[in-house]
Amino acid sequence: MKILVIKRDKLGDLLLATPMLAHLKASLPQAEVHLLASDYNAWVVDGSPDIDRRWIYRRVRNGNRVSIAAALGLVAQGFALRHQKFDWAVVANGEDSPRATARGLSVRAARTVAYCADASRYPRLTDPLPVQPKMHEMDRMLAMLAPLGVAPPREPLFPRYVLPEDAAGFARDWLAGRGLRAGGYIVLGLGARRPKKQPSTAQVLRWSAYFRQAWGLETVFMWTPGKSDNALYPGDDDVAQPVLEANSVHIHPFRGPLREALGLVWSARTSLFPDSGLMHFAAASPGGVLGFFAETDVSPSPVHWAPRGRSVDYLEAQNSVADLPDDLVFQRLRRLVG
Repeated sequence: MKILVIKRDKLGDLLLATPMLAHLKASLPQAEVHLLASDYNAWVVDGSPDIDRRWIYRRVRNGNRVSIAAALGLVAQGFALRHQKFDWAVVANGEDSPRATARGLSVRAARTVAYCADASRYPRLTDPLPVQPKMHEMDRMLAMLAPLGVAPPREPLFPRYVLPEDAAGFARDWLAGRGLRAGGYIVLGLGARRPKKQPSTAQVLRWSAYFRQAWGLETVFMWTPGKSDNALYPGDDDVAQPVLEANSVHIHPFRGPLREALGLVWSARTSLFPDSGLMHFAAASPGGVLGFFAETDVSPSPVHWAPRGRSVDYLEAQNSVADLPDDLVFQRLRRLVG
């Protein structure tokens, strides 16, 4: 049996699909499992033992730029995928995604699974599934295996990321250069497209002071590089600047690439992140994460996107993370700090 899983979403979305890939391979060990992902997110599953072959495509549109070479590459890849004659194509989106479903149907697998609100829109879709609005994204991915005869896992599964050695080596060198040790600090991060999900400058300063006084832990302050008005990849430089200007001796700023950031997260005692891809990566790390959600009537909810892992928790603010009381944050962190 040959199965193609299509995952064209963001980094955190692919990470949340890793339990599905693991459960699929464990349940059907003789099956040949392929993954179709983009050049943006495919690295998330580097080293995964659950994938027999990866198909990586270049994105045709990057901001306002359109790549003719990438478009031609997609056409050639489409022919190659159809030549594989897959038994199943699984369009691994938790919502109805016309573009992703069209991509799945173009493979012309014997059977195709996808979530959709109206099956009549996809006449060739053999296994339409009703969208599950109150189910976590990770569970929605696992539920897509039912048409293949794969029952839900008996034991809890969690997202998995294999930290590359170069990222771990970077973290060791970076920490040594600042007199820090693995497990001797907490990562406190920004990184959410809605400012109300982010802790305020005053909170960052108060919390980091408390970490030092109560637990003897330094703070690695992390944020997404770039300006907030960047349409493709909004950054948090402007939000981080007031924290940097405070010149706190126990705050160690890190503004760098994502993979190096993950090396620091993996060596932290624990982490705090707003709802974002970094939150989900931190949930998969040894120290776990305390995640922040806010304004969930107009913003993603923990019902769908709460961190999943062996050592995780989250707080939901009705309006803004800036409104969360310090005592509540410290109470939730104590268990994670251990």
